[in-house]
Amino acid sequence: MRSFALPAPGAGYPLSGLSFFVGIKRFFGNISFVVLLNLLVKPGWVVVENLVQDRLGHATFGLVTALSALTLVVAALSDLGLTPYAVQRVAAEPRFMAETFPTLLPLRGALNFVALAAMLVLGAVLGYRGTELLLLGAVGTALLLAQYGQFLRGTLQAHQKFNTDAVLSVLEKFVLLGAVLALLPLGLTLPNYVGARLGAAAFTAVLTYGLMTRLFGRVRYRWQGPVARTALRASLPFALMTLLYGVNERIDMLMLERLASPTEAGYYAGAYRWVDAVMMYAWTVLPLFFAKFASVPKDAGAQRQLLMFGQRVVALPLLFVVAFVLFRGEVVFWQFKHSTPAEVARMTLCLKILFLNVLVHAFFAIYSTLLTSTTHERAVSWLVALSIALNIGLNLFLLPHYGAVAASLNTLLCAVAVSGGYLVLVARRTGVGVPFRLLARLLLAFGLLCGVWYGLQYGLYLRWWVEAGIMAGVFALIVLGTGLVQRKEMGGLLPGRGGKG
Repeated sequence: MRSFALPAPGAGYPLSGLSFFVGIKRFFGNISFVVLLNLLVKPGWVVVENLVQDRLGHATFGLVTALSALTLVVAALSDLGLTPYAVQRVAAEPRFMAETFPTLLPLRGALNFVALAAMLVLGAVLGYRGTELLLLGAVGTALLLAQYGQFLRGTLQAHQKFNTDAVLSVLEKFVLLGAVLALLPLGLTLPNYVGARLGAAAFTAVLTYGLMTRLFGRVRYRWQGPVARTALRASLPFALMTLLYGVNERIDMLMLERLASPTEAGYYAGAYRWVDAVMMYAWTVLPLFFAKFASVPKDAGAQRQLLMFGQRVVALPLLFVVAFVLFRGEVVFWQFKHSTPAEVARMTLCLKILFLNVLVHAFFAIYSTLLTSTTHERAVSWLVALSIALNIGLNLFLLPHYGAVAASLNTLLCAVAVSGGYLVLVARRTGVGVPFRLLARLLLAFGLLCGVWYGLQYGLYLRWWVEAGIMAGVFALIVLGTGLVQRKEMGGLLPGRGGKG
């Protein structure tokens, strides 16, 4: 019996049908484990990276971040969509791994070298010289190794081994966190920071490869031209989508450093780091839903139930975090001892604008996951391409004059535009439909949260952590009061309950 079966006739919203409920409970456990691991590692990494930026300075860190953005854009060439393609195919056809991976693994490795060469050539074209190009090569190699590890982890996701994948997903950050903490007392410099990134990525990639061979057997490389050509043709829609998403997410940082200044790029990096940290929750959870959507490609009923569940899983934690940043965003920059009040204020303004972008993703990112896992990659790619064109046009006019603030606003406008397109595509091209009532309840919950938070601050001067604690309790009541989560669901998802019928 499939885990995500159609609900029984007349079953109530939102978790209905015994088999679906059991599947949801197990899947919820996978998600909880992933989130717990990220909560243990990612906040520590953000704090340490704040210290790194404070020690190296805004301009130096802005240069490193701009080079990282360039590598992320070009690194799409090292994958060509093979990772999501492999996850989708292995999840639907388990034989695919034994038949195709002996060719895909060497192909994926060769593409890494092509991508590294392309990074250096593009860097030279953009005006980087000497030590900057050397720095670009080191940063790019670290990213390519990390992405190769992500490709290997795709086999775990496709086999629904989400807990093992979760541990590997945070391992690199954990190793890097330890390395940077060891370097801080010795004197952190740009070369040893970049070297630590490279070492952590290499260690994680080697370990992931070893674990994959232990779980699924040693893969004997066997080059087959027809197999490689078939895989590349099938993965090209994913490749285009990955490239477009990379450009859409990172082009602001690169253009800021080139059109404004490395210092402005540093301000933007200081704010965007928190966006990355918070959105890591979504980017960790959504691949799990990608694999689940792909496992029931022709079952609209199962996809609808999964979408209703996923919409809340992704959105609810992010709604609270967005509200916190809007009302208390300045507290996250407490480590910047060497920055002026004006610099901190500028980063705070960028942060609040960027977290409105997080709010948009909280509502609509899962629709992109649904579309890309059900053969609508090309339409999504066109949407993102239009968003990139809008973003670049706005950047060319606004970045030289308004710097990091303009980059933040442009990111928000483009997120709104592309998310509207997701809704249109889901409504027109899938049998799932858009759950507008659920979206309305989420919007109502966020509005109530912000209204109560504003009222709490009016005339009161509580410490930020007291205020946040009170509002966490208030938000829990709002979520229950609006029906977004029902008491029977909460009881059923607890260990040892809900599994009997």
